[in-house]
Amino acid sequence: MKKQRHIRTRLTFTLIGLTCTVLIAVMLAFNFAVQGYIRSQVSTQLSEVMQLVSEDRGRGDPSQREERSFDKRPDPMTGAEFCAAVLAEDGSIVAVLHGDHVEAEALARCVREQNLPDDTQSKIVSVDSWTYAISLMQDPKVATNRLLIYADVTSITFFTKCVNIILLVVILAAVLISILLSRRFAKSFAKPVQTLSDFASDIGGGKLEPRELDFRDVEFRQLAESMNRMVCELNEAKQKQETFFQNASHELRTPLTSIRGNAEGILCDLIEPKSAGQVILSESDKLGGLVDDILYLSRIGKGRSEGAVEPVDLREVLSLCVSEQHTETNKEGLTFSFDFDEAPCLLPIREQDAQRLFGNLISNAVRYANSEIRLYCRRSGETITVRVADDGAGIAEEDLPHIFERFYKGKGGKHGIGLAIAKSVAETYHGTLRARNENGAVFEAVFPVNG
Repeated sequence: MKKQRHIRTRLTFTLIGLTCTVLIAVMLAFNFAVQGYIRSQVSTQLSEVMQLVSEDRGRGDPSQREERSFDKRPDPMTGAEFCAAVLAEDGSIVAVLHGDHVEAEALARCVREQNLPDDTQSKIVSVDSWTYAISLMQDPKVATNRLLIYADVTSITFFTKCVNIILLVVILAAVLISILLSRRFAKSFAKPVQTLSDFASDIGGGKLEPRELDFRDVEFRQLAESMNRMVCELNEAKQKQETFFQNASHELRTPLTSIRGNAEGILCDLIEPKSAGQVILSESDKLGGLVDDILYLSRIGKGRSEGAVEPVDLREVLSLCVSEQHTETNKEGLTFSFDFDEAPCLLPIREQDAQRLFGNLISNAVRYANSEIRLYCRRSGETITVRVADDGAGIAEEDLPHIFERFYKGKGGKHGIGLAIAKSVAETYHGTLRARNENGAVFEAVFPVNG
């Protein structure tokens, strides 16, 4: 389990880490740049001066001024001049060719103490509070002597130290500022989060009341709007659930009351058993059908329908559903007209689901038709359209928005589940199911062939 932290703590460490990383990177880059300058520029000039002094010493011409080797050769950045001295074999000063004798003596002592070899190139040494870049080589005039070439780089190293101190101060100031800013930012973040968290807790506790929340940040405002929409949807779902249980209880109570009344009539010899038995069987069938519809609606809503999905010819399903209504249609004197495509209208669907869908639509049409039911099934491009229409009075305008809701019953309705099942099946297979009035009620289902 990950260690939990407050937003303020995470924000503080993030800002401090980012700030310090940037400033430390700047400090390191600056120091590397200075060291690179000393290695490249100062070292190069030391080598050039050493070469010139060596050539002058090698000529052995006293008339040639060795000082000319140092003319116009100050370091362009620090302004320091390059100097030279001749050291004896024991490291003592033989002569100062250019520069201050005190500096030369101090550097000669440093060379002796560190026992530097004759081929030392561009070494940085510190003498007292001064910093020098030095190089050593054998004196071409006297083989036992050595030439010491040096330049004062104290100014550039001092400048580097000052900049480093400034950067350290800046880092400390940045850390303090980061702490202050993070506390302020964290407070501005934590307050809306806490407000939304309290809102979510209220929703979880069943307090489904929208809130007017105003946040400056777009993301928090969008989250608040989403939560308010969720509250409205939960309220609607809660109302539907209450309506569902009320209607389901009513639908179950009516046949149970009839069954109980007839059973008591038989026991008390008040009703002829055979007649009462027929009523009991009829009401039991109604109960069984209602329970089956409720269970089926629950299964399909959770994607647990039985059977395999395979291409089914919807024309055959419609014909089968019509034949199942044969007894009822003969009793009512209804006729069917068919407008089917000549080619098979194959749709990947579970056959049981297809029968439930179209069986409920046809059963509904049989209940309301006056004399004729029209069936339409055709494929157009990548969609299949099925229509079930009757020549009845049509659907009342106030019922149209609610016709597919569970347990919603219009005038003359059965138990308000059949059309809800039909719509759930259609949506399960990415189709749509709509109802309208057109010389009677028309139910139209449209399915994409490739899902």
